[in-house]
Amino acid sequence: MGKGEGDLLVIGGNEDKQGDCLILRHFLALAQGREAAIAVITTATEYPREVGSEYRSLFLNLGAVSCSIIYIDDRETANDRCQAGEIDSATGIFITGGDQLRLTSILGGTRADEAIRRAHARGAVIAGTSAGASVMSNTMIVEGDSSDTPKKSSLSMAHGMGLLTDVVIDQHFAQRGRMNRILAAVAQNPFVLGVGIDEDTALLVNPQGRSTVVGTQTVTIADGKQILHSNISESQPNDPLALTNVLLHILPAGFGFDIRRRQPFMVEDR
Repeated sequence: MGKGEGDLLVIGGNEDKQGDCLILRHFLALAQGREAAIAVITTATEYPREVGSEYRSLFLNLGAVSCSIIYIDDRETANDRCQAGEIDSATGIFITGGDQLRLTSILGGTRADEAIRRAHARGAVIAGTSAGASVMSNTMIVEGDSSDTPKKSSLSMAHGMGLLTDVVIDQHFAQRGRMNRILAAVAQNPFVLGVGIDEDTALLVNPQGRSTVVGTQTVTIADGKQILHSNISESQPNDPLALTNVLLHILPAGFGFDIRRRQPFMVEDR
């Protein structure tokens, strides 16, 4: 569950940028709407100027009072006081897609990283799309074959930013057929919830761990706490996994999930 005072908006990637822009509008509203001061962090992408310019235009057109692009491509820049100051002054922080390992290896333990955590603790909303979504959990999926059956060797994992605990996140979920990756992750640690988020869909998590689905597709949650049998410890790396009694939830907009209680619910004011 979320440890700070701000909300987390975890986006599965490829959010609508040309139509209703539902998810981006939702982020802006959480970041104080017309008073929003947005900081966009482009560290994950190979095209920071293009991606930053696109999001800046989007947020300003949607009504943000200001939008700063934080160009950080090495650890020296990540320790720059001016860059950290831009993050400190934001009411909403948006982390773009790209390579999640690039994000954690460049930002981890730097002034920019500390500024993100301070912002979260004081109530700023933190949003991340695609790779920016994966880094929010304590442990993140770095890579894995989406076309294979669940196996011990089917994914590579690393430490994330830890803004959200007790979950592991995968993005572009249905579109890239990533169920095997989530099941493999849950098999390795059944206490951790596997959260797969489709494109143009987000999970909004409040500080108490109560989350709701936003967007046009679904969020898949795999709960392995009640697994009765697993061969993960004795299997060879390329052996197929055996898992029984995994609880699965498929949640569209209008539904939510309490991460602390591990219970889905319907949103009353749909």
